[in-house]
Amino acid sequence: MVFSSIAFLLYFLPVVLIGYYILSFSRVLQNIFLLIASLFFYAWGEPFYVVLLVGSIIINYILGMIIGGIREKNDYAPSSAANAFLIISVVFNVGMLGVFKYTDFIVEIINSIFGSNTIEPPNIALPIGISFYTFQAMSYVIDVYRGDANRQKNPFNLALYISFFPQLVAGPIVRYTSVEDQIKYRKPSWNMFVSGICRFSEGLLKKILLADNLAVVADNIFSLTNYGMETVKVPALLAWLGAFAYMFQIYYDFSAYSDMAIGLGRMFGFEFDENFRYPFVSKSMREFMTRWHISLAAWFSQYVYKPLGGSRDENKDKMIRNLFIVWLLTGIWHGAAWTFVWWGLYYFIFILLETVFQLDKKEGYAFLRHVYVIIAVAISMVIFRSETNEQMVLYFRDMAGLAGNGFYTPWVVMYLKEYGLVFAAAIICALPVKDYLADMLEDKPIGKALAVGGKFIYITAIPLLLIFCIASLAKGSYSPFIYFNF
Repeated sequence: MVFSSIAFLLYFLPVVLIGYYILSFSRVLQNIFLLIASLFFYAWGEPFYVVLLVGSIIINYILGMIIGGIREKNDYAPSSAANAFLIISVVFNVGMLGVFKYTDFIVEIINSIFGSNTIEPPNIALPIGISFYTFQAMSYVIDVYRGDANRQKNPFNLALYISFFPQLVAGPIVRYTSVEDQIKYRKPSWNMFVSGICRFSEGLLKKILLADNLAVVADNIFSLTNYGMETVKVPALLAWLGAFAYMFQIYYDFSAYSDMAIGLGRMFGFEFDENFRYPFVSKSMREFMTRWHISLAAWFSQYVYKPLGGSRDENKDKMIRNLFIVWLLTGIWHGAAWTFVWWGLYYFIFILLETVFQLDKKEGYAFLRHVYVIIAVAISMVIFRSETNEQMVLYFRDMAGLAGNGFYTPWVVMYLKEYGLVFAAAIICALPVKDYLADMLEDKPIGKALAVGGKFIYITAIPLLLIFCIASLAKGSYSPFIYFNF
């Protein structure tokens, strides 16, 4: 079930909200109700793989109980038994990802090595959200092992943490320690509920008005270089327009989902951490990745990079090794294809160079550094968007004008005339304009008046825009979120 669907907005969500608040007299019943609703939500799109989700919950609950029990018995001192069960947990979770997400890719590699189809790919369907809920389950067990979290003795509470529908299928990746107390002691309020509706509505607007319109431009241009079909030479300017369109599309698509997840969480009394923080204002690629998909970056930092030694080790070879491992895994996490491997290594190279030359510590040339980040990110999105290595190479040749493709085409003007307002809105909304104006007017007499007027306009506009979005969905087509694929 998709947040931006009539079934969710008019049926599922109202029923769940009404049922949840009817049960306000009992937190236990509310949690069980949310758990049932979350499993129904997942089963709506994955009627078979909901069994896999439940199996993951049960196994990780048992392992967390065992590891937590061992730690408590030994006064939280290190023990070989706890280490063994932690290894079992990691092997189980990574193995589950490996089987359902990477089997076909591994078979493809083996066949390419031997130069023949010696193994028939099993074509295993990818369970929606498996990368997200598996990482959440792993973080819980690891935190229990480290002593950062208490083992959750109530299986229904742990199941709710792993399967809670707002962040189940496309994040943000929520650490157990950030919601451990909220599961039992959250305090929903009217202000929190209203702010949740507003945040959800903002995400819905970003999805429908920006991401879905930018998708038309990006999909049409990228389809011209779809290797294996009849391809068209894309003029360089058009190829760059497609790259920028996809860059903004995926930003507004994924950040919209995160906004909607955070908003839904607030409606039920949960506070989730932010997942995006104006990434396009960054002055380096390292800074960009700390502002983009924050929960994933934090996960790899906490559970891979720091345990390996991070950048604290004086041995530069180890620092490079740590960066390489993290970015290779980050790329592979996104998908089972060589293009995702190249995407991860692309960021590894940039961040390694920035680390060596200490770009983050340099001052001046702010505008040029912004331009450098935007261009580098747009290029990375071509790698991310390409379905095959061949398409990636073809598209890069077109961007560089090396395919006899020319520079200009009237299609660029056509797209800009039709979608110019969308591009303009995408650029403006990607910048902290609201924060800048608030800071600029804070100490001025007119500032308070504008703030009050702005809040009034916002509160008035949100319901109207929400109705507009629902009307658009009623007559529109199905548009899944990009990160459902990961």
